[in-house]
Amino acid sequence: MVIESFKYPIPQITYLVKKKLWAQVLFALFLGLIVGVILGPEIGFVEKDTAEVITDWLSIPANLFLKIIQMIIIPLIFASIIRGITSSGSMEQLQKLGLGVSVYFVATTIIALTIGILIVSAIEPGNFIDSSLIRESFGIEDAEPVEKAEFSIQDIPQSIVGLIPSNPLASFMSGEMLSIIIFALIVGVSMISLPKQSSQPILDLLESIQKITMKVVSWAMRLAPFAAFGLIAGITSKVGLSALTVLGAYMITVVIGLFVMILVYMLIIKFFAKRPISSTFAMMKDAQLLAFSTSSSAAVMPLSIKTAEERMKVKPKVSQFIIPLGATINMDGTALYQIIAVFFLAQLFSIDLGFTTILLITLTALAASIGAPSAPGTGIVILSTILITAGIPPVAVVLLLGVDRVLDMTRTMVNVTGDLTACLVFDKRIKADDIPED
Repeated sequence: MVIESFKYPIPQITYLVKKKLWAQVLFALFLGLIVGVILGPEIGFVEKDTAEVITDWLSIPANLFLKIIQMIIIPLIFASIIRGITSSGSMEQLQKLGLGVSVYFVATTIIALTIGILIVSAIEPGNFIDSSLIRESFGIEDAEPVEKAEFSIQDIPQSIVGLIPSNPLASFMSGEMLSIIIFALIVGVSMISLPKQSSQPILDLLESIQKITMKVVSWAMRLAPFAAFGLIAGITSKVGLSALTVLGAYMITVVIGLFVMILVYMLIIKFFAKRPISSTFAMMKDAQLLAFSTSSSAAVMPLSIKTAEERMKVKPKVSQFIIPLGATINMDGTALYQIIAVFFLAQLFSIDLGFTTILLITLTALAASIGAPSAPGTGIVILSTILITAGIPPVAVVLLLGVDRVLDMTRTMVNVTGDLTACLVFDKRIKADDIPED
């Protein structure tokens, strides 16, 4: 019996590594650490120059992964944001319920971003390691530092005008993500004001584009274990096991931020929805656990609607509008994770973020969270958008692959909790006859 108890987990582990991407990434991370230590100066198994050649070859999957993501990120963001806005159904519904819900979603996302900035600035997980070693491992030790842009009140009018792209095609060609996102927001609002028969062909095309891009992303994710292995092996060969320490500090920072966001939801439930905290969270438990296990807000949507209507007694017209919309555009956990990840990587690479850059990062994270597809693993893809805005080497996103699965599960649970909390708030504030019928 004792022998059997030790044998039992081995087939389980083998199954996970064969079938689950997150398990493959974790296994690759472990192997990468071992190879990195062997190639590093601590053991001295090979010469330094030979180790660099080996790690250069091992980094090929990471570079391919990055190229594929950069290739597909613009159409993915554009299609997702427009479909997210038009999911409210009609301009009338957007005005009566959607406007208030959208303001609420933006407000909670701003709160999440603020929490993320404060916590990552206080803990500074990226400073747990010598940044010069990280820069050297990425081959950017001689890169020019990002300059702080001076910003004054006289610059505000021009900055506001500059947000609107005068030539959207040029923005697409040059990869100006904030301009692309704003263009998508404008197109989405205009499309929802048109008759359905006029906008439906474009929506069908955008749905196809989103599905195609997500398929390409799924192909790119097959490279994730090899990318994580090569990158971690290269970093560990230069900085040693301290690379594991800095990733642990990053994970703890994100989890603390997500926990604080849960506390914010508790306050909203208590003071705005006028509901008891403990019993309300007990009602959310099933949806939260499913979100944690699937890492997909879309997969949890049917259970979230059922939980809201049957257990929390939310009016169907409220739950059936807010939860599908929230699964697309209400990504508080994702936004918080993204802002922490950007600041963490900026600290890691000793990139000094000025006020203007922080403002642009915040706006981009806010808008990008609206367009984040509610599927597992896409948060790490959308993060590349914000890294471009911050001037951080996009390849750095591969650093986070090894720990992203656990964080993805946690932030999805926070996203679903936010949607259910919004249902309670608007069920309290909006009468049934104020909501237009289908």
